[in-house]
Amino acid sequence: MRKRESTLESGTEERQYSGMSAVNKSAEDGSTFSSKVINIVFITLLLDLLGFTLILPLLPSILDHYAQTGDGVYQSLQSVVDWFREAVGIPMEKKYNSVLFGGLIGSLFSLLQFLSSPVTGALSDHYGRRPLLILTTLGLMSSYAVWAVSQSFSMFLLFRVIGGICKGNVSLCTAVMADLPCPKARNRGMAMIGIAFSLGFTVGPLMGAYFALSSRTTGNVFYQTPALLALAFSAADLLFIWVMLPETLTKDVKASSSELGDSRDLLNPISLFHFSALTRTKDPPPKERMQKLRALGLVYFCYLFLFSGLEFTLSFLTHQRFHFTSMQQGKMFFFIGVIMASIQGGYARRIKPGQHIRAVQVAIILLIPAFILIGLSWNITMLYVGLALYSFAAAIVVPCLSTLVSDHGSANQKGTVMGILRSLGALARALGPVVSSSVYWIAGPQICFLLTSASFIIPLALLRTARRLKEE
Repeated sequence: MRKRESTLESGTEERQYSGMSAVNKSAEDGSTFSSKVINIVFITLLLDLLGFTLILPLLPSILDHYAQTGDGVYQSLQSVVDWFREAVGIPMEKKYNSVLFGGLIGSLFSLLQFLSSPVTGALSDHYGRRPLLILTTLGLMSSYAVWAVSQSFSMFLLFRVIGGICKGNVSLCTAVMADLPCPKARNRGMAMIGIAFSLGFTVGPLMGAYFALSSRTTGNVFYQTPALLALAFSAADLLFIWVMLPETLTKDVKASSSELGDSRDLLNPISLFHFSALTRTKDPPPKERMQKLRALGLVYFCYLFLFSGLEFTLSFLTHQRFHFTSMQQGKMFFFIGVIMASIQGGYARRIKPGQHIRAVQVAIILLIPAFILIGLSWNITMLYVGLALYSFAAAIVVPCLSTLVSDHGSANQKGTVMGILRSLGALARALGPVVSSSVYWIAGPQICFLLTSASFIIPLALLRTARRLKEE
């Protein structure tokens, strides 16, 4: 009898051990898959951003090039810039004209992103992340091809319009990270997206400037080699996605056609701020979850509205106060990029689940003295101390907010959620520079930066609301 009991106990232990081994093996497989996806998405996004950022240091020279050719479309847009310059009292200077004209083109790109990101995200919930990434990358390749052969400002604008519509890679990559089953993996994935941004915006502009110089020595139009290089990066990105990226949205969780919702919910700004597209599905999130999601969306919009205003007016400030050359501007943005990459690689990806709202609060609080130091800076040291605080916050806020938002919505709504979030950010980046530069030139840089600093109370209050909803 004892022998039989011993045999039964032994069999039970073996089954329990076998079950635990199966669970552990499944967890290990899931962890391996998540790590593989994170690494693939990082490389995919880095290739995309390297191609995207090549043009940034070339914009002033490109605008000068078309001004000298007497292009009719360029002259028409120049009249709009002149009207805005006179309205807010910006001095007539070549450097300021380049910044304003570049801002106008950047706002056009952001507005197109505002319109296309929610649609791209919703379609990825229905057709999958991989097909939409392939489609948008093909669109970007066509835009770079147009840039490479462009001989007029109209063609250059067409390149920016196609790029703005097709630049869905960022929201799709965040949706892929949101598909990962483990919160820890999602957090690490969002931080890696931040690192890709920091590296792309640090290395890409330097490459663009270098290859523009090499184009001049060969006798070609100075932007042709960077355009062809952007096309090559995009082609490599397409090949990498095609060969390496697995589909993270499984067939059983894909949204049906009826769940795609009303197109007005994806285009109407009010509906986007309310995330209305999620409430009209068969499985809408609970009311409390929707309230928290809307609060986080408002935090994201307010933060990027204020932050993009500083990004834009920083060039005015350093040129006006410290007489920075283009090379000094480049070194300054390199300094910002290196700090952001270091923080994202070392600290941001190790933030534990449940600590993201607190991390965002600390980062936004640090932006208040950062803006004060930059706005009142009377020497380079004071400026760079402010920029260091600014860089720390920039490395934390967007990855953490993306992680928080990615927890909302069902498995077949992640693309829509992240697409709407990206859209709100694009709208903020379209409006922030216009408002900030107007205040800068009407009231002065000190007032502009002090007002912006004080305005960070708004996203902090919204974060407090989101945290209280979580506690309830």
